[in-house]
Amino acid sequence: MSIVKDMSLAECGRRKIAWVRDFMPALSGIEERFEREKPFAGLRVTVSVHLEAKTANLGLVLQKGGAEVRLTGSNPLSTQDDVAAGLASMGVETFGIHGVGPEEYEAHLAEALSHRPHLIVDDGGDLVHLLGGSHAHLGGNLLGGCEETTTGILRLRAREREGILPCPMMAVNDAKAKHYYDNKYGTGQSVWDAIMHTTNLIVAGKTVVVAGYGWCGQGVALRAKGMGADVVVCEVDPFKALDATMQGFRVMKMDDAARIGDVFVTVTGCKGVITPAHFAGMKHNALLCNAGHFDCEVDVAGLAAMAVKRELRRENIEGYILPDGRVLNVIGEGRLVNLAAGNGHPAEIMDMSFAVQALALEWLVRHGGGLEKRVYNVPDEIDDQIGRVKLAALGLSIDALTSEQVEYLNGWKA
Repeated sequence: MSIVKDMSLAECGRRKIAWVRDFMPALSGIEERFEREKPFAGLRVTVSVHLEAKTANLGLVLQKGGAEVRLTGSNPLSTQDDVAAGLASMGVETFGIHGVGPEEYEAHLAEALSHRPHLIVDDGGDLVHLLGGSHAHLGGNLLGGCEETTTGILRLRAREREGILPCPMMAVNDAKAKHYYDNKYGTGQSVWDAIMHTTNLIVAGKTVVVAGYGWCGQGVALRAKGMGADVVVCEVDPFKALDATMQGFRVMKMDDAARIGDVFVTVTGCKGVITPAHFAGMKHNALLCNAGHFDCEVDVAGLAAMAVKRELRRENIEGYILPDGRVLNVIGEGRLVNLAAGNGHPAEIMDMSFAVQALALEWLVRHGGGLEKRVYNVPDEIDDQIGRVKLAALGLSIDALTSEQVEYLNGWKA
């Protein structure tokens, strides 16, 4: 039995799901084959990804492939209640309500796992956290799973090093179809969609501080620059910092950037990136938001302790009034801004990422539980297949190597 806020919202949710399905051609092609071949027949799958329309489409594709699917969110503020109701009405057991507290959120995760899945799709590592700890008893059937995010994979590799990974896991985030496309171009657009819609403010002419210059940070900085912002990058990796410099961005420590920034976007996957020491020197009305997975990059609790008053200034914007009268504005509670205050990545972007998820799960099934409990890279043939499908959907074609060229590249005699 699904747990959603209001089933009367189902029609609106179904419309959202139908809309994105029209713009996800790679996943649609996989769905057609899955429906014929039923690679997941007799298997149970638990999905914990941001509960919105694109994720719903993934759940439906897996269902067409024969799976018994349970789907829940990976962040309470990214759950869309109408989509949850719509998906539940389409036969996928769904567990998620927007804005619930930590205990209820974990209860939804546990309910989604309670059918003892054979396969999991995780986003940030919450399912693996439960299966490797308090809910280990639900993992007896596991063949393996997939992880969507950089943050989640960091935790998977830490578990692998300690020998406590509950099942084999595919590093979907490291696939070319994911980080080249989703992390850079999806994050770049969806972050700024959310910020601009939520604030109704211009980007051009502002100083934007981007903390972290990985694939996601590159996308955020690129789009800010394209809209006329003066972009500052803060990094801990010397080569990423050099790359940012070569791209024309200013590079400095957060201690210095804090004094000049108008908009701050953290994209690091770490914690304590912007702290009370930085808040102390920030401009009045600076905007603070996070595009990393967890809400610990901007120290919102530390800011609350400094403030004499808090007030809701616009939907999804909370103002923290400091003793000297300055106001610092936090968007989306410091959670993932593009989902807490927006609609997430565009459908065409998630088409590729979820195509990787679907094919990686099929790969795990083909290996039938014979894999060691470690983190596996997505095979190149899956990545390349998705790339070719996407090019075809865009009406594009590329060259192919001749046999002589392949021999030249792979040999030494020439």
